[in-house]
Amino acid sequence: MRFLRKFLLWFLVVFALLILLLYIFDLSYLIRAVRITYLNGEKTAFLEDYVEFPNREIQKGIGQPWAISKEYNKAKPTDELEETNKKFKTVAFMIIKNDSIWYESYYDGYDKDTKSNSFSMAKSIVTAALGKAIMQGKIKSLDQKVTDFFPEFSGKFGDKMTVGDLSSMSSGLDWDESYYSPFSITTRAYFDDNLTDVILGLKVVEEPGKEFKYLSGNTQLLSMIIEKATGEHLANYVSEHFWKPLGAENEALWQLDNPNGIEKAYCCIASNARDFARFGKLYKQHGKWNGKQILDSAFVQQCVTPRFSDAPMYGYGWWISDHLNKPLYYMQGHLGQYVIVIPDDDLIIVRLGRERDERADGNFHRNDFYVYIDETYKMIRHDRQN
Repeated sequence: MRFLRKFLLWFLVVFALLILLLYIFDLSYLIRAVRITYLNGEKTAFLEDYVEFPNREIQKGIGQPWAISKEYNKAKPTDELEETNKKFKTVAFMIIKNDSIWYESYYDGYDKDTKSNSFSMAKSIVTAALGKAIMQGKIKSLDQKVTDFFPEFSGKFGDKMTVGDLSSMSSGLDWDESYYSPFSITTRAYFDDNLTDVILGLKVVEEPGKEFKYLSGNTQLLSMIIEKATGEHLANYVSEHFWKPLGAENEALWQLDNPNGIEKAYCCIASNARDFARFGKLYKQHGKWNGKQILDSAFVQQCVTPRFSDAPMYGYGWWISDHLNKPLYYMQGHLGQYVIVIPDDDLIIVRLGRERDERADGNFHRNDFYVYIDETYKMIRHDRQN
């Protein structure tokens, strides 16, 4: 018993010292990270983690339900699609054809209204908000300088950095896009309770606007500019100019760094497949919704056109591909969240889940991305033959 008491005492002393050291070396965010991930049996951010953070509501207006196809769920998923959904723990898979839901399935207790984390699909929504702010004249253009809003970035390279550089992932910021290292700035940004200071502490270390380099810090800084330019919280701005006009049927939640803080804008909108899909339809319709021009069509086209010839897979906030010789673009999230738009065939494919596949050597896009597209076309062809 005496040994046990001594052991517990030493354990508490060591634990207390460890906590103290985390605060001394400005690593206290790791306490929050451990509590939210490892104590929930996870190793990284996960679909339902929005309940562990403060959130700001993206309010809905009058819902506009999706049309349901006459062939709804008559087609059966292919064996390969089912195997892929099982392997990578899909929770929602949906095919929208000619603006009607043609097929949808849910797994693991999810249904059409269940919320899950968007992860980086939110980047496409932030870029849409940028387009709206430009349309309203609150931001001059993609070429407006970041230093007009945050002079903290003034300097040799910082003076050249534009909002368009942030959206197209070519800022030159010093950022480590590592999701699994506890000491990366990406991990700090996800769990820190003062995201503003984290972002304003960045340096511009390369000349902006020269090459593509995917950095989540770009989108976070862009969102802070949009908030400053519009005078509104990002969640409120997206609600008024997108969520409500697009007829979302459920409110959404956007994670905050602290209860009165800012949105974690590079990620972390909790919503569902049907409402995420509305952004795919908006872009497919060149920014128009119910006859109203929500976004400038030229801006939409610029978003889905590669900015750099050596980076043909990215435009402004959207990923791009020509798989099957069809021009397509998509929103993408950390664990295999996809809203894939194939305009030529009037298709939108949505997939939400817990895991994703790797990239083949030399490929920009992940292997599961191709599977979801290929198997969708097999389902459609089989349905036509029958």
